[in-house]
Amino acid sequence: MSDRFGTIFGFLGGTIIAVESGYKVFPYPKSEKIYQRLGDAKWFLALRWCDNLSAPAAIINNTGKLSFFNQIVLEIGEEAFIPQQYRLDIFARCLPLQPNETVTYNLPLSDRIWEIQALEIDARYGKVALVREIPK
Repeated sequence: MSDRFGTIFGFLGGTIIAVESGYKVFPYPKSEKIYQRLGDAKWFLALRWCDNLSAPAAIINNTGKLSFFNQIVLEIGEEAFIPQQYRLDIFARCLPLQPNETVTYNLPLSDRIWEIQALEIDARYGKVALVREIPK
């Protein structure tokens, strides 16, 4: 199979290139890696986005679960980052947003603020919410 380039587009600070055999992602530690599904390539860049932030960040799915979180959240704890009772509300804030559109969310009775970004990674699963705490 040839790896001729097709569509090229940016996604969360990375680049996805369609090739005949799938999708390549740049930057990627192994340039020969090819994802069979576009959703897998987007998921890799979403995880990389979280990992590269210097603030607590996570991905919340439609059940209110943190599907992924960065090292900072691992150190402070999921519950300390976003208490469980607010996760579905935070996810609901991303539903009316267009992909890549953002909104802020203030934790009730607190001075903590999160930026919520709606993202469509895989059409099979719908939107996810990329959430990062905005430093004061």
